[in-house]
Amino acid sequence: MLLTLVIIYLLITIAIGLVAAKRVKNSADFAIAGRHLPIAMIVTTTFATWFGSETVLGIPARFVNNGLNGVIEDPFGAGICLILVGVFFASKLYKMTLLTISDYFRERYGKEVEILCSIIIMLSYLGWVSAQVTALGLVFNVLSAGVISISLGMIIGVISILAYTLFGGMWSVAITDFIQMIILVFGLAILAVFAGDQAGGAGVVIQLAVDKNMFHFLPEADFKSWMFFIASALTMMLGSIPQQDVFQRVMSANNEYSATRGPVIGGVFYIAFAFVPMFLVVSALIIMPEQAQMLIAQDPQKVLPTLVMDKMPFVMQVLFFGALLSAIKSCASATLLAPSVTFTENIWRNIVSRKSDQNELRAMRVTVLVFSLLVLLYSIAMQGTPIYELVSGAYQIPLVGAFTPLVFGLYWKRATTQGALFAIVLGVTSWLIFVLTPAGEYFPAQLLGLVASLVGMVVGSLGPQAISDLHGRHHRLVANNQ
Repeated sequence: MLLTLVIIYLLITIAIGLVAAKRVKNSADFAIAGRHLPIAMIVTTTFATWFGSETVLGIPARFVNNGLNGVIEDPFGAGICLILVGVFFASKLYKMTLLTISDYFRERYGKEVEILCSIIIMLSYLGWVSAQVTALGLVFNVLSAGVISISLGMIIGVISILAYTLFGGMWSVAITDFIQMIILVFGLAILAVFAGDQAGGAGVVIQLAVDKNMFHFLPEADFKSWMFFIASALTMMLGSIPQQDVFQRVMSANNEYSATRGPVIGGVFYIAFAFVPMFLVVSALIIMPEQAQMLIAQDPQKVLPTLVMDKMPFVMQVLFFGALLSAIKSCASATLLAPSVTFTENIWRNIVSRKSDQNELRAMRVTVLVFSLLVLLYSIAMQGTPIYELVSGAYQIPLVGAFTPLVFGLYWKRATTQGALFAIVLGVTSWLIFVLTPAGEYFPAQLLGLVASLVGMVVGSLGPQAISDLHGRHHRLVANNQ
């Protein structure tokens, strides 16, 4: 019965997305909803992009093992990212009326930087979307009591998301996000109240978390711990800023006010509401102590689904899986669309000249289909990797490659194309060296990559001018001596 209701819910969201697809008339409608979304939808769609499988399943698993210190990257870094976007980036980018974030790199630095940053951005989405696909496979596996394998569940999940994203683009994503976020917030809030009552009250749950030192936030007082703590915080906080999905939400707004305020409200709401799944997992330690401890040791991502399936009535099960599917589908649809639009607009157009807007719209849809298949294959190959790790690893690439060119391009007039290229090459190369060698165990690769990228931008931009100035001084001295 529960599986049947879930399938009905999937069909309803597909129908809503297909109805929304009727609004798509051109590539701008598909990519950024024609810049027509009001602030309420900007808030829900930014919140929805972040509130995915890692928030419902990954964050609680990390929290119960490592406390708040273990989730500094997400939700804290992720939520602060949206706030930073709204405060420092949204206004400047919105005024430029671009289709993708990589369009900015082309306008500011040229085609070489555009293509490099586009590749970096697209690669980063593999891990993120795979986390959502993995969670979908897990949901169908749990609901069917193992009859549907995780791999088959992944296939079903991808098809359900692709059904409306392929045709409706950003319009379908935004409207389904709006509805799914209402279901998500309502479902998880009711579930938290019910679980708290089962555990003996919210105070009992919070006290257990205090007793187990789950609210400890800062790392140990040594250099290595602090470096990895800072690196974790910065990974999503800064690495998510030069991302197409965030940019799409900013550019989809119907005015500058919505573009700047929407991400800020969404970020604050995300950080606050991410505590609900953490509360639920601590409740599980009281409601089913032995079973919870066993799952934490084996696969902590299954604690919440097991709590709901084994200890809660049918209505609560419907609410939980409705909320979980809402979180996963809203996040996955956004992250399928973003890299596909980037590829079509910023790589494909550099290979094949643009013939018409309808051809470009068709190319975007084909790319969504191809990228979905690639993500599905990657998800199946990476099966068993924790959801939280899939997501956190995804953001390291744009952090070391695309963040510095974006920030310096917007806020430093002396930034040059050579500086951007230096920043990308040095950042990515140093990051890879530490990722692929034991050096990464002693110092965080993404932090080194970020520092190298900053150095590359400054040296690459100022170096040629400094050399030119030295040559000029030399010639003047020679002329004076003669």
